[in-house]
Amino acid sequence: MDRNEYWAIVEAARAASADSSEVAGRVSAELKTRSAEVVYGFQKTQQELLRSAYGWPLWGAAYVINGGCSDDGFDYFRAWLLTQGREAFERALVDPDSVADLIEPGEEVEDEDMLAVASDAYKAITGNYPKGTVTKLPELGDSWDFDDAQEMQRRYPRCWAKVND
Repeated sequence: MDRNEYWAIVEAARAASADSSEVAGRVSAELKTRSAEVVYGFQKTQQELLRSAYGWPLWGAAYVINGGCSDDGFDYFRAWLLTQGREAFERALVDPDSVADLIEPGEEVEDEDMLAVASDAYKAITGNYPKGTVTKLPELGDSWDFDDAQEMQRRYPRCWAKVND
């Protein structure tokens, strides 16, 4: 499955509601109507997208928005970002501070369910979980002190203002 097909499924799920858990539920329901090969392709493409979003700049935005961000929390944040659609996802990769445009103060910005939609659908179709779809994560790059409020406010002014005003 290519990225256009992946995003078509996500965008169709977003058409009825932008709520991330509802999007994940609709994606899951749709995948369960597809072949195991399509679902496996969806899983591989999703892993590639999650991998492309794995870096300190986006992790920093998640840290500011969620008031901290563990390894698992960053996985859930990136999954939530997928539920926001292609345009939002791609914009966040270029400008992590743009995530501020997607949230309301106090909103939960995580979606663990989106991580499991393909594997759950694959199991529903075949009786087994898919094998071999986990990809090695890239290096995160140069880091900085996420607990330095001035640095985080400088790097993420819109996210900072959204959650601290």
